[in-house]
Amino acid sequence: MLVYGVGQIATHLRELLESDLFLADLWIAGEVSNQRRYPSGHLYFSLKDANAALSCVLFRSDNKGFDFKDGDQVVAHGRVSYYEVRGDLQFIVDFVQPEGVGALQAEFERMKARLQEEGLFEPGRKRSLPRFPRRIGVATSPAGAVFHDVCHVLERRWPLAEVVLAPTSVQGPEAVPGIVAAVAALNQQPGVDVIIVARGGGSLEDLWAFNDEAVARAIFGSAVPVVSGVGHETDTTIADFVADVRAPTPSAAAELVAPERTEVSVRLSVAAGTLLSHVRQQLEEGAACVRQAVTRTERAMPNVDRERQRTDDLTRQALHVVDQALRGYHKGLHGFHLALRSLDPYATLQRGYALVQRNGHVVDTVDGATVGERLNVRVRDGDFPVRVDSGAPVPDQKRRRKAQVAKEQAPLFLMEV
Repeated sequence: MLVYGVGQIATHLRELLESDLFLADLWIAGEVSNQRRYPSGHLYFSLKDANAALSCVLFRSDNKGFDFKDGDQVVAHGRVSYYEVRGDLQFIVDFVQPEGVGALQAEFERMKARLQEEGLFEPGRKRSLPRFPRRIGVATSPAGAVFHDVCHVLERRWPLAEVVLAPTSVQGPEAVPGIVAAVAALNQQPGVDVIIVARGGGSLEDLWAFNDEAVARAIFGSAVPVVSGVGHETDTTIADFVADVRAPTPSAAAELVAPERTEVSVRLSVAAGTLLSHVRQQLEEGAACVRQAVTRTERAMPNVDRERQRTDDLTRQALHVVDQALRGYHKGLHGFHLALRSLDPYATLQRGYALVQRNGHVVDTVDGATVGERLNVRVRDGDFPVRVDSGAPVPDQKRRRKAQVAKEQAPLFLMEV
């Protein structure tokens, strides 16, 4: 026989309860009774009806719903567990709504409150849409009118963009995994600038896939900005809160992501006109600056005509000085020429004198001539040979003196013919 401890059985009971999927996700309706709020902030109460009562605990971290009191009819969401210390079976509540709201609406409010607490709806994390998208991804059903309407709007407003469809079911059991996969596939497509998650209108049940936590987290984790265009204008889903931009309808989502080409054309025309005007203004201002600079340069320039005239005067003066100098040099040269001519022995021959030479050398003294020697005598019109006769030189001192004087006055030996 096996004997177990109380703790072992209590733990086994808790594990059995918490492993039951049915008991892990429950909505329970009942009347609130015996409500107690502890200093820790935890709230303890019971839910009862005519047949039974169930102990409940709402921890402070989950107490984000409305304030309720004993006697209120509520719908609570949570899971069943077993508290071993006191041996109590407990319903651990994480969300409370007034009864009559409806189970789906209560689940919507619960999911909204929890995701909001996590920060998935924070305005600071929402991204702005690209002004001029080149590739627009669309996650929707290819069979419905939604995709046709989106393409029609995009074609009318911004035909330059390419539309990339990620087909998926938007209703039924395959909708949630299909939408998650479609968003992921569009994120993997190169060049996709923005994603539209779209579906037509319907009831809360029809749109319920867009309230699923998995879809909300797929939109939140998208690297590309997401526009939610689900249902009609009055419909609101969790996807609308998570998306970067919420559009009231799928067609409105297409209008939000695509600029109006006519408006862009007008703005481009205005910008081109403004740019052209600015360029012309800059050119005119530049031309004015150039003209001013030319004027200042011309004013700073010397009087070229006056300087040219001054140059001509200086040239004339220089030429006059040079001419005077050349005249002086010419006159001096003429004087030197005359002086040289006066010293030219051959010019003396024209006046009747003769030049006595021996073998090309001048005989300039009487002592230089030997009796019987043949000499050459050059006269004005030629030369002829002569022989020295036998007459001896006169040994007269006076004659010698006269010959010495003649030698000093003339370097050549001359004789009159």
